[in-house]
Amino acid sequence: MSTELDTLRTAQAWLQAGRGVVLGTVVRTWGSAPRPPGSLMAIRDDGQVSGSLSGGCIEDDLIGRVQRGELGVSLPTPTTYGASAEEAQRFGLPCGGTVQILLERLGSDSRLDELLQRLAAQRRVRRRLALASGAVELADAQACDGLRLDDEALQTVLGPPWRLLIIGGGQLSRGLAQMALLTGYQVTVCEPRIEYLEGWEGLELTLTRAMPDDAVIALQPDANSAVVALTHDPKLDDLALMEALRSPAFYVGALGSLRNNQARRERLRTQFGLSEAELARLHGPIGLNFGALTPAEIAASVIAQLIALRRGAELVRVNDWSGSQTPCRSA
Repeated sequence: MSTELDTLRTAQAWLQAGRGVVLGTVVRTWGSAPRPPGSLMAIRDDGQVSGSLSGGCIEDDLIGRVQRGELGVSLPTPTTYGASAEEAQRFGLPCGGTVQILLERLGSDSRLDELLQRLAAQRRVRRRLALASGAVELADAQACDGLRLDDEALQTVLGPPWRLLIIGGGQLSRGLAQMALLTGYQVTVCEPRIEYLEGWEGLELTLTRAMPDDAVIALQPDANSAVVALTHDPKLDDLALMEALRSPAFYVGALGSLRNNQARRERLRTQFGLSEAELARLHGPIGLNFGALTPAEIAASVIAQLIALRRGAELVRVNDWSGSQTPCRSA
């Protein structure tokens, strides 16, 4: 969602500057397609773009069409790339894939300002674009809502963004934060210890010195949220994990070896009263067990695990760290 949100914000800035903007939305794919339905790309009247519809396969053609004045669409217009094997090869679409996109010219009827306000308030929004008029209706999305295109309208669902709260400001936290930003998370780093506060400049994240459990409460984790505790200090990690495990967060993890995490679970059970069901949600040791040793490699293993869970991938022995000799995981 973060990529699409950035695209919408860029489109809004272009509109406010008086530029013409066409928004493209991936509405259907067949075969192997580089970008999923719902992906967005904004195209400015001079060919500048934000976002992606195919990972680079069809963008150059769309930019050229804009620069030649061929995308002066007044009403939402569907277009398809890769309908034939020859076209799929020409645009670089893999395995003969086909991508259908809908192009719409943004304007006052697009209600972009209101949409961004709703998304900034962490609301999940259903956007309905009438094909006959280009008018847009916005409403709070329901659990059953999703992307749908028929003869009358395109319905898309946007927000809330994926969020990651990292407890601790050490070297591993820095690497994890950087990778999370690249993969579309809004990142908050909680570090109450003054010794670890240097060096966070230049990253587009939130840095808080609140106590970790207060930071979890302030985050109000939802099903698009992850919380990872990396300090190795029970006084900081345990209370944060207690709050996170009682929340709807889709991922809660803690750094440490198998033995360290077994002791952590026992503390959470006996001292904080967490149930077996709540403790079963704790990922620890964190990350996929593919032999990561360095802080950067461990950060990559955690990001890989988050991606797998978000995408619903079936991974064998995701949390089975039996016999692991990884020194960076021990406590």
